[in-house]
Amino acid sequence: MKEILFICSGNYYRSRFAEAVFNHAAAARGVPWRAFSRGLAIHLVEGDLSPWAEHALRERGIDLAMTGPTRVTLAEADLLRASKIIALKEAEHRPLMRRFFPAWESRVEYWPVHDLDCATPAEALPEIEMKVLAYVEAFAAGSTNG
Repeated sequence: MKEILFICSGNYYRSRFAEAVFNHAAAARGVPWRAFSRGLAIHLVEGDLSPWAEHALRERGIDLAMTGPTRVTLAEADLLRASKIIALKEAEHRPLMRRFFPAWESRVEYWPVHDLDCATPAEALPEIEMKVLAYVEAFAAGSTNG
């Protein structure tokens, strides 16, 4: 089974939501891919899962088991494990990738999804959901490039 990695800063909100939406949709469509998520700066937040992400997942009927139990810091082993890597905001995550994983910076697809400092959950989460579901559909159609 191939794996897609979603990266954000805290592994608390955006990446965890993307992971759960992807896993839920992929399972429903029989897509042989699994998502996992990691954070580049998990020390910036506290708790296991953002209440915004939790609420949005419950609202969509997505089991919280579709995401990991807590925040996890990105390691090179995670990058090696993933067949596809997506960071949720280029301006925020490319500099961190360059600093911590310079060999991987150009291998990551960067999305322009703002965190809570620039967008509300009502704006950001549907944007993530739309992009994630497009990947699931592409993988279901046999395109592994998304």
